Amino acid sequence: MSAPLLFRPCTDAVYGFPNARRLASVDSRYQRIEVWDTPQLGRLFTLDGRPMTSTGDEFIYHECMVHPAALAHPSPKAALVLGGGDGGAARQLLRHPGIERIVVAELDADVVRLTREHLPDVHGGAFDDPRVELVIGDAAHYVAATAAAAATTAAAQFDLVVFDLTPPDSPAAGLYTPAFYAQLKQAMSPASAVSLHLGSPYFHAKRVAGLLDDLRQAFAVVRTMSTFIPLYGSLWMMATASDTLDPAALTADDLASRLAARRIDALKHYDAATHAGLFSASQAVRDKLSQFLKPSR
Repeated sequence: MSAPLLFRPCTDAVYGFPNARRLASVDSRYQRIEVWDTPQLGRLFTLDGRPMTSTGDEFIYHECMVHPAALAHPSPKAALVLGGGDGGAARQLLRHPGIERIVVAELDADVVRLTREHLPDVHGGAFDDPRVELVIGDAAHYVAATAAAAATTAAAQFDLVVFDLTPPDSPAAGLYTPAFYAQLKQAMSPASAVSLHLGSPYFHAKRVAGLLDDLRQAFAVVRTMSTFIPLYGSLWMMATASDTLDPAALTADDLASRLAARRIDALKHYDAATHAGLFSASQAVRDKLSQFLKPSR
């Protein structure tokens, strides 16, 4: 039986899918996980009523979250995905042939189980690749242990970190803090980068600005990206953060060369020609955020 599937990104906005069909619902130890089928975006899943990813547009989000930062790195070998139980980020990371190890630190085993069953187009079999290690549990605990290990061996360090988490007003709140960023950097190699999603500048401007303020305290180079994601009902902002790498500085020629060298093709959203546009915020977005951003020191 079909029913309206509605999302409220903030108190003053609502959008959704009028003819959605619920395929599964599980109350896990941490959250309610639901899988839906929609005429517009195919299958999607929600956590506590929030949209996570859909088969119809996941490529927009996952390609932007992975490739700009990965291409800025000359030769990424190890990557850490915080969250990412649907496997979409791992699938995109595997496109880079130099990748030797990907750790997906997902809190909820039921997220992995349900998305593996119902959203195979998202993970594309990523968890069956021997380079991918799935760690179930609190990502903060994993990072703490990895940071301690990195003090004695460089092998424990990551070149890329993807924050594929629920927003900061969720059980993942502790991972969006300067204290966590400081610990995370101990688990990262010297030339490394983080990517994370921020939210909508129209629905979550204050949250986006706060996240950027904290990132700029922790990392020397912070760049914002934005693109429209249908499932999220808005222009959506993401960021890269690093002490050494600047994806926004790469030219179209640089990117075309790196994509060709790594034999990455057939992407659906991201390519060398669209890269610069991702990092170019409109005046309206800049004005929306400016009232919340702290003055530069």
